[in-house]
Amino acid sequence: MMDKQHLMQKRQKIEKFRQSSSLSPLHAEQLGQSIVSSWQRSTSAEIPTDRAAAPLVHLQKETYPSALEHALQHCAQDLKHIAEQSSMVLAVGDIGSTIIWTASSPQMQRAAESVHFIEGGQWREELVGTNALALSLKTQQSSCVFSNEHYMSSIHDWVCYAAPIIDPYSKQVLGVIDLSTTWQKHNSLGLLAAERCASIIQSALLEYQKQRLFIRAFSVPQVMFNGKVLVLTPRQIEILTILALCPQGLSLDTLHQALYGERKVSIGTLKAEMSQLRDILGGMLGSRPYKLLAHVEADFLLTEQSLDAGYIDSALKLCSGVFLAKTESPFLCAWRDCLESRLSDAIFKANETDVLLKHVAHFPEAIDAVERLIELMPKTHPVHQTLLKLKDN
Repeated sequence: MMDKQHLMQKRQKIEKFRQSSSLSPLHAEQLGQSIVSSWQRSTSAEIPTDRAAAPLVHLQKETYPSALEHALQHCAQDLKHIAEQSSMVLAVGDIGSTIIWTASSPQMQRAAESVHFIEGGQWREELVGTNALALSLKTQQSSCVFSNEHYMSSIHDWVCYAAPIIDPYSKQVLGVIDLSTTWQKHNSLGLLAAERCASIIQSALLEYQKQRLFIRAFSVPQVMFNGKVLVLTPRQIEILTILALCPQGLSLDTLHQALYGERKVSIGTLKAEMSQLRDILGGMLGSRPYKLLAHVEADFLLTEQSLDAGYIDSALKLCSGVFLAKTESPFLCAWRDCLESRLSDAIFKANETDVLLKHVAHFPEAIDAVERLIELMPKTHPVHQTLLKLKDN
């Protein structure tokens, strides 16, 4: 634990930075560029000045719990023990910074409840400003936010340490874990503790995912089963993608129509494909109807879930390329068109320029994002002319 006088001086220095009309590169270096950038985004978000608690939503219990929720069932007791022993409140957030699970020591429980640092609390940066949970998701790195580095004054008495929770197989960020206590108890080992908690969840994920199928359909298609990359044909990847999108299962005729449409391909050809897939998946493929029996996750399913929850940042990060760019399946082409339409609609409602700039950097042809950036960014901004050229091209 750090010396209280040193921590008090740290708070005073931060307060000077907060009161400053502009921050020099030296100030940013002393404070941390990620904090300065977060302050700037928080100011632009026009968060109500009287907001003292995070917005609260009622969490619906999903019919098919996520892998993260399954993992938490396995390691909940370990995490509760850590929260109680360390006099902290521990929270797990989803990819949109909404808290889905918490455990608290008696010392922090009332404080956590008063600011809605509880299940259903929405800690997105554009809603509550700078906080470790949202910052860790945005940077995809461990983050510490100390005392008055927080945007909301109601949590200036807190210090928070957060670390992203990364899927051991796909390496995609599934959520975030946050350990919080009072600023007087700030400890340089706090980040290590958050990372240790993230690793506990990741170990539980490994245990849970022993019969688990992961499909990557953006950019270069790939399928992993029990941690191993499967050698599959493009047609077999299409079949698994259709079944992932139809968890209730499909009859042979319906699957044939979804895959081939009006193309002259025999039912026998599809039967042979299904037989090969059943051998590869070790019986994790059911028939009558055809359905996947393993736990299924996919980058396109995560994207759909992000859009459903309004997490445009997460959705754009997941879209690393075109969804099954070479597919001729009428079902998959229609689903891709629907997804692209939803993404475009979300882009035109987005307000975070940094998220849109990253998207345009990966996809210069994304005219919807270019047009939205032209609307959002002042004409004096050096990027504005570049955006106009992209639009004209």
